[in-house]
Amino acid sequence: VLIPSRYIFTALVSTALAIIYGLKVNLSVAIVVMINSTELAAMTELESFQYTHRVAHNVSNHEKETELPELACEDPDFEANKTIITQDGPFVWTEPVQGLILGSYFWGYILTQIPGGRIAEKYSAKWVIWGSVMVNIVFTLLTPLAANISYIAVLVVRCVEGLGAGVTPPAVHVMLTKWVLPQERNVITSLVCAGMALGTVISLPFSGILAAVGGWESVFYVQGGLALIWSVLWILFVYDSPEEHPRIHSEELKLFKIYRGNNQSEISPDASPEPIMETKLESEETHSEVLSSENSAVKNKKNKKKLSPVPWIALATSGPFWAILVAHTCANFGWYMLLNSGLSAIPYLSLWVFSIFWSNRLDWAKSKGWISTTTVRKLSTAVGSLLPAACFVGVSLVGCNRQAAVALMTIGTMFVAGTYCGFLTNHLDIAPNYAGTLMALTNTVATIPGFIVPAFVGQLTHGNQTLGQWQIIFYTTAAVYIVEFIVYGMLASGEEQPWNRAFQQKGSDDAHKKLERSTQEIE
Repeated sequence: VLIPSRYIFTALVSTALAIIYGLKVNLSVAIVVMINSTELAAMTELESFQYTHRVAHNVSNHEKETELPELACEDPDFEANKTIITQDGPFVWTEPVQGLILGSYFWGYILTQIPGGRIAEKYSAKWVIWGSVMVNIVFTLLTPLAANISYIAVLVVRCVEGLGAGVTPPAVHVMLTKWVLPQERNVITSLVCAGMALGTVISLPFSGILAAVGGWESVFYVQGGLALIWSVLWILFVYDSPEEHPRIHSEELKLFKIYRGNNQSEISPDASPEPIMETKLESEETHSEVLSSENSAVKNKKNKKKLSPVPWIALATSGPFWAILVAHTCANFGWYMLLNSGLSAIPYLSLWVFSIFWSNRLDWAKSKGWISTTTVRKLSTAVGSLLPAACFVGVSLVGCNRQAAVALMTIGTMFVAGTYCGFLTNHLDIAPNYAGTLMALTNTVATIPGFIVPAFVGQLTHGNQTLGQWQIIFYTTAAVYIVEFIVYGMLASGEEQPWNRAFQQKGSDDAHKKLERSTQEIE
């Protein structure tokens, strides 16, 4: 049975994101066994003693105080956890240095979003994604060497990985505009985005096993080596568009041509007015004849000579665009808070499963005509914001009940999957011609919480990890989620925006003017 090319594309794009995210989080596991905990403990023992003595002295000097300050919840597994690591690693990296190493990924990640989106639209999203993953693979393999040089070298390696990974989200959105049929948009986009959770689900436990069995170096060598298999499959089976795929089945290609013929707004923004006019004429014959992949590829290469400028003013004044931007930023604040909570792989597995179920049900309801695209986007974003917000409030209320807190965080993480069919797909709806650029813009701003959340948590909990401090953190996160729900609910739209066709309108106007001049010359 021949597997449709669009499903192979979906699997390999999802795997690409899984690799990017898996290679991103593996260091957070490996660093635990890379550190010489004994020497670090000796270095901080005096400081800890001085802090404890100061607290006791302050309490004894206040006659009105009858109890100690609020303490942190006890970890029932604390004593057991101390015996998990049987030997120390070779590196004496303090906690601030470890924070720099883990955070340096974002230094590069935030810089390449916008150029990555424009390059993918101009040239080839396929090769942008391939290059992105390869950069992460190569520098993952170099991590042990860098670690043995100095922590500065590791900072550089992680920053370069971030630079490579930053181009992936916008490039993926560029390819989705060409490879996803409207009736499958929710399911396929969710499956692709779920690759992020899948990479985390696999990498966290796998990294722990590798570190225990083969040492911390194996975490990077094995995962980087396995990811090389994907690079070969990507080259062989993925193309920038169905029209360029030499082995796509004619019936599948016909589906895309019918869609292209009925939806002229989704022609590449690189196209000039002449090819647009040709496409309109060809659409009349779409049902009876399919152009060869070779001819279509030649046309696509011709169209990529000129990149249409982004309508910045229209974009900056677009309510639906701002809805996505705010939702993306708020959702990432909550997401990084979930990552900061140190959850196991199980919550991310539940997220992956729920994303498949939810997207399938939405496409089914939409096919029945029961809900519109706008309703799908708003409902999904509501699920991905209000329900996690409720879980964060619940965690604040259960106090030191560890089982209840873990259950609530797991449920909250699961419902984050709603955003895959919400604002994360919305770029494709409002401006498919500029989906890569829009994703680059919103994801650039949405990366900022990656810097803010660790600093915010660290500032509130440094030397004072009390239940009250964590309640402030959780209530703040819930409030941010509510802002996401309100703003997106007010401004979002699932309909194509007029400025998406700005370049087509300009091309049409130029063609009319040229025709008028020719007519006048003839007369």
